[in-house]
Amino acid sequence: MMKKVITILISLLMILSLAACGNSVSQTRQPSTEEKPAAGTVNSEESAENTDTSEGQTNESENPVILEEQGTKMLVAYFSATNTTRGIAEHIANGLNADIYEIVPEEPYTDADLNYNDNNSRTTIEMNDPDVRPAISDSVEDMEQYAIVFIGYPIWWGEAPRIVSTFVESYDFSGKTIVPFCTSGGSGVGSSATNLEQLTDGADWLPGKRLNGSDSQDTVMEWVNGLGLDFGE
Repeated sequence: MMKKVITILISLLMILSLAACGNSVSQTRQPSTEEKPAAGTVNSEESAENTDTSEGQTNESENPVILEEQGTKMLVAYFSATNTTRGIAEHIANGLNADIYEIVPEEPYTDADLNYNDNNSRTTIEMNDPDVRPAISDSVEDMEQYAIVFIGYPIWWGEAPRIVSTFVESYDFSGKTIVPFCTSGGSGVGSSATNLEQLTDGADWLPGKRLNGSDSQDTVMEWVNGLGLDFGE
């Protein structure tokens, strides 16, 4: 009888022990309250950083294109058989940052051609015939782009050389401002500029100016700046 009682007590103790272990295990397996973010989500700090970055960035293709304002396009064209007029033309071109173009004859003038004392010299024959038009070796590219054109030449027999007539008849100067200038040993501009003007249509010709080949750039630019023209910026 005693053995049965002991056996029952042992059985009860084992049952109670197993029940206690079961409760302990169930308590250690409680779910955590700290959950991982779902796939595809970003925490708030990262989201704020990404937002700031995206707002600070600008698509380059959306930036407005700023075009640089260009000033008035100018050309200094000149004929110079002895390089005297060339120096004045270069002073003007340098002072205005203008393009420069030399009127070069297809057949260069020799010293014999320039002999004014020879009635049979080339220049004498040309200047005695107002219809002569010596050929020019090349041309101005895109004359249309120039709003102001300076035209320089030496004085031959009181006139501009006939090759300058070839030049002014070769282009459409409509709407352009033409500024003639000349060099000479003593003669003034005379009617040379007005005679050239008659060979063009629709251009605004300013009065011509005689300059000395020895004039400095400051002297030349003093005249140019006194013309009252808008050369742009």
